[in-house]
Amino acid sequence: MKNHLSLFKSSKALCAIAAVVSLSFASCKKDFSPADDIAASTATSSARPANANAKAHVPNEILVKFKKGISSQGKSLALGKVNGKAKEKLLTKAMEQEGDNEGLILVNTPLDVLEAVDHLKGNADIEYVEPNYVYTHESISADPYFKSGYMWGIGSTNIYGTKAATAWGLGHTGSKNIVVGIVDEGIQFQHPDLNGQIWTNPYDPVDGIDNDGNGYKDDIHGWDFANNDNSVYDAGTTGSGDDHGTHVAGTIGAKANTSGVVGMNWNITIISTKFLGANGGSTYGAIKAIDYLTDLKKRHPALNIVASNNSWGGGGYSQALYDAISRANAKDILFVAAAGNGGSDGVGDNNDATASYPSNYTLPNVIAVAAITSTGAKASFSNYGAKSVDIGAPGQSILSTTAYNLYEYYSGTSMATPHVTGAVALYKSTHPTATGAMIKSAIFNSAIPTSSLTGKCVTGGRLNVAGF
Repeated sequence: MKNHLSLFKSSKALCAIAAVVSLSFASCKKDFSPADDIAASTATSSARPANANAKAHVPNEILVKFKKGISSQGKSLALGKVNGKAKEKLLTKAMEQEGDNEGLILVNTPLDVLEAVDHLKGNADIEYVEPNYVYTHESISADPYFKSGYMWGIGSTNIYGTKAATAWGLGHTGSKNIVVGIVDEGIQFQHPDLNGQIWTNPYDPVDGIDNDGNGYKDDIHGWDFANNDNSVYDAGTTGSGDDHGTHVAGTIGAKANTSGVVGMNWNITIISTKFLGANGGSTYGAIKAIDYLTDLKKRHPALNIVASNNSWGGGGYSQALYDAISRANAKDILFVAAAGNGGSDGVGDNNDATASYPSNYTLPNVIAVAAITSTGAKASFSNYGAKSVDIGAPGQSILSTTAYNLYEYYSGTSMATPHVTGAVALYKSTHPTATGAMIKSAIFNSAIPTSSLTGKCVTGGRLNVAGF
């Protein structure tokens, strides 16, 4: 996956920026260019898209939610209809806190997944059954860089940027007391621009014991749900992975220093919840990652988790994932999501017509983000939707941190999303009593009307933090 431009080991390398190199794989795309770069009811779920069954899923795996009180024998009889065997039970702490003692069952079946789902739908003992969908990040690729004008999305020189520099000039540079989670790939937490910005868990020191009882032993910087261990960065010194999560982290909160880039927040605390690996991730892993953050906020109220960044997509409608996002909403955690990068043709789609998940879930904590270019145009790859996409943000040729100790240009609604997550954290740092709903409203109300977004998103405008 790392066959894009690996530049910028030092500031001198900026002189060698190439023109445009692009790679497209499934929903994950990376695009590099010196000038450019993946909604409100808690009671009802959003409508299923007509082509939901066409979405990629893990072969021979389904998720089954049994109704309360069903006996083990009853469950076995139901699964027997698809020759299914329970592989694992998912009962997160966040589920238990909501009074759910059943959880989800990850089931292996020799049948085709969609055939198995059809066999079990309507079973009197089952609340719902669905594929274990596959998700991939929504990217297209790839303080000297900021000063040199390479960071158009954050700087003040380009009128279509976020105007973060204006907020900094007012003394609004973020706070270490504000916490966001990145649900994505892992993060190189020792990157020169991220070292000290990533959470170090005070509740569970590395001693081989699950000191705070959250089910994750020594979760020092978060947790790797892709590999089920506490190592949230797996690319070593080769930089062969975790680029995407590291890039997202840099846009949200790369620190202000004398090298590299700077994020929307100079001060922030970021938790890594890795569920995307080399082959993407699944619904099962995404639920674990989201519930991990929800449980942390419930378990440790002083840990001021305000949002999660979700620069990924690709699955069909999932009731299980909807429920996890709803649990986060109950704990006042905003869910900032990439609107998506269109289909295989690389042209953005209308999410009002064909839903893109998770950004299309109609929950109060969801903010769906489209991408714009440095000229203010809607990025050609970016999905849109007058009702289902909320706001636009810089998403083409975004320079940020990548593994190992690199800086690269990436494009996609993946890159637009962390600008908004960063804005959420920045606003919370100056309005400490603001609820998620208040923050969302402030971001929408401050959006700058933009002609390319008229009729393309709820606000009809682009992100603006000048007043924060």
